[in-house]
Amino acid sequence: MKKTKFTRGLFKLHSWLGLVTGIFLVLLGLSGSVLVFKTELDHLANHNLLRVSPAATHMPEDALMQCYKTITARYPNLDGIAWLNPDAGPGDAYDFRIYFNDARLLTYDLALISFNPYTGAILREGPASQFVPSFIEWLFQFHFSFQLGIPGAALTAIFGITMLLSVLTGAIVYRKNIWRVLSFQISINRKNWRTISSDLHRIVGVWSMLFNAIIFFTGFWMNLFAFEPKTWEKELLPGKRNNAMTVSADEMLRAARKALPELDPTYVYLPTQPERKFEVRGYEQGQWKLWGALNSVRIDQYTGKVFKINTLADKSVGERIEATFHPLHVGNFGGLPVRIFYVIIGLTPGLLAVTGFLLWWRRAGKSEPDRSAISR
Repeated sequence: MKKTKFTRGLFKLHSWLGLVTGIFLVLLGLSGSVLVFKTELDHLANHNLLRVSPAATHMPEDALMQCYKTITARYPNLDGIAWLNPDAGPGDAYDFRIYFNDARLLTYDLALISFNPYTGAILREGPASQFVPSFIEWLFQFHFSFQLGIPGAALTAIFGITMLLSVLTGAIVYRKNIWRVLSFQISINRKNWRTISSDLHRIVGVWSMLFNAIIFFTGFWMNLFAFEPKTWEKELLPGKRNNAMTVSADEMLRAARKALPELDPTYVYLPTQPERKFEVRGYEQGQWKLWGALNSVRIDQYTGKVFKINTLADKSVGERIEATFHPLHVGNFGGLPVRIFYVIIGLTPGLLAVTGFLLWWRRAGKSEPDRSAISR
């Protein structure tokens, strides 16, 4: 009897967790599926804008530094700048993320600006809170903050935990069905919408259980910064006046490549404040991307001297495990099949939310949960 009451209690908890988080499951799942191909979709939507002609003129040797100077002149109070595509080809625009601070909690202070590296012309520019310059960039910011700033990032983390609890309680409630589903002993009964929704919920929930648990947990973990008091305090302070780099960014990038020849850069941080350093991050050649972009070279932006070199081999076991969280969340550690799989997995939370709501609606008029839904 106690076991039955415990199971029924978990069933109710599972149902309410699903109802409370349902709409967020749909929104986060759909946006996450789209963002698996974030770069490709952005380039597809803005193909004519972001493709430049390499034949127009030779790229200036200081193209990166010229972009930096333009950005710092247009935005005199920045927390920093990031070059998002240091692997850009000869026909690609340079994309930069701008970190600013408007001293308001309910705005997450990111912006995007793209340049033609041959001419220095600005191709697009604007905050990530607007559809222009890029809907994909807007969606990216929505995915981790609901476009509600630091409180939104904390809310996303909270929903990550509630959704993880929903997965865990579902695993316990439907534990007798797990092997039956995995061994294809349960199929969809097409008798009516009730049996279809019940079997879909059970089958999709079991097959996606592990991957959804990983995605929900890693999403929560990556947004933990939103619970730190210093994050909230800093967000309320206006950005400081830029203290620009005095050494050429292009020169420091070459120095970073020389210091760590095996590095394939994926991210270059261009500091605007003295407490930060010029940094190049990426993967070592041949490295499995599941281990994350832990390799980096940091350089003093005022002297040009190498400040610190980090490689995957230098990291502790804990740091290596944590470094896998981002690749596991976004699915960028494999080829096209893995990414397509992540798109499909991203759709399952929404499907579970819809079928779960239908099951709740069916039982709404009953005082006891449908035992067949638990034990079948």
